[in-house]
Amino acid sequence: MQQYFAREPESPSAPIEFEYRFREQSFRFKTDSGVFSKGEMDFGSELLLRSIEYLHGSVLDLGCGYGAIGIILQACFPVAVTMTDVNLRALSLAKENAVANRVTPNVLESDGFSAIMDRRFDAIVTNPPIRAGKQVICRLFREAREHLNDAGSLWLVIRKQQGAESAQRYLEGLFEQVMLTERKKGFWILRCIK
Repeated sequence: MQQYFAREPESPSAPIEFEYRFREQSFRFKTDSGVFSKGEMDFGSELLLRSIEYLHGSVLDLGCGYGAIGIILQACFPVAVTMTDVNLRALSLAKENAVANRVTPNVLESDGFSAIMDRRFDAIVTNPPIRAGKQVICRLFREAREHLNDAGSLWLVIRKQQGAESAQRYLEGLFEQVMLTERKKGFWILRCIK
């Protein structure tokens, strides 16, 4: 079965829309097959969003999927958002959803940081593609550190049963400070400060 981190999903397109409320704002998102969490806001991304109290400056939504995290962050905080993914169907949805929700992120095709090697961010936010494998995830974590401004933060969600404890140990070897900011229903929210 093809995964949501494939560049060109083979599954037939079957778009579906849903509404989502966050901090008294209403959002509408179009999703599709071959894209992570079709038809709803997944619990991990929702917990991640609710754990972030404030952001400033420049923010990267790494592996943005249909764009929910980056779009909501730009609508709620005074930030300039860049959203990247390898999945072309997801990127098309992210652009469409940004327009529908009246925000203007920079949406780019990028495998990790390949298309934004010269960019640095004040925060990187991600619900990482765990099923892509440990080697890919560890590469993304290393590259995230390199692409943060001084004192910048990497925010991520990971399930305990999908390796949250080992991910935290790995991140502690990369970052000055790693904090478990929230834990609910087996999902961990980690904030890693450069």
